[in-house]
Order: sequence, then C-alpha cells, then structure tokens
Amino acid sequence: MRLARVFICLALLSTSAFAVEPGEALKDPALEARAREISAELRCLVCQNQSIDDSQASLAKDLRLLVRERIADGDSNDAVRAYLVARYGDFILLKPPLKTETVFLWATPFAILALGGVALAVSARRRRGLAANIASDLTPDERKKLDALLDA
Repeated sequence: MRLARVFICLALLSTSAFAVEPGEALKDPALEARAREISAELRCLVCQNQSIDDSQASLAKDLRLLVRERIADGDSNDAVRAYLVARYGDFILLKPPLKTETVFLWATPFAILALGGVALAVSARRRRGLAANIASDLTPDERKKLDALLDA
C-alpha cells in the first residue's frame, strides 16, 4: 500500500516537474520564477484541465516559450496575461474573471446544484404521496395485519 502511494506521488510529481524542459528555462532565476507564476495560471488549450506548465502538449510548449519571450522582452506579468487573453480569450485563464461573457461559466455549477436539489425534493414528495396512497387503500383488516407486522 505504501509503495503504491509512493509511485502515485512520484508519477504526479514527474508529470508537472518535467513539463518545462531545461532548454525552455530562462537563465535569470527571477525571470524564470515570473514565467512559472504566469504559466501556472494559463490553461493548456489542448488538455483543458492542466496548466501550460504541467502539460506535455506541443501547443503548451509553444505558449511557455511565448510567455518567456515576452518576459525577456520586458513585459510585465499583467501585460503577458493581457496579450494571451487578447489572442486566445478568457478561456486560456484557469480562473477566468467574472464578466458578462463568463457568467455562464461561473453560474453553471450552481445551476446544476439547484436542479439536483429540486429533483431530490420532487422525488421525496412523490415518495411520500405514494406511501400515503398505499396506506389509504388498505382495508381495516389489512391495516391491522400491517400494524401487527410493524410492531413485531
């Protein structure tokens, strides 16, 4: 069991640790840290549930290189993000901002949760109604037998 956990942890670490190849890294550690910070916030457009820092996709590599190129050219973190959002839209951000264009994205989980609650309430109401109908359809003799069974 412990060995399995170790292998799982190593597998998880290896996928994200080796996504950025040594040739991609900037020579200045401060600039590389900025690039990693930005890359961790950007969605891989191929994988869609990974950051470009974690993804092995070729498009993610191109985006990592683009981020590093813009940083090396002197762009601020906000300018790099703004450039990528202008080019790819808010979808490239792992945490898109709440705007009129993204309100559907943010509201969908809450709408699904509300619909699930309504479905549960309707189901519970129907069950109670069915139980009441069944109990009212019993004859007095059947009612006595049922009560005797339930008391036992």
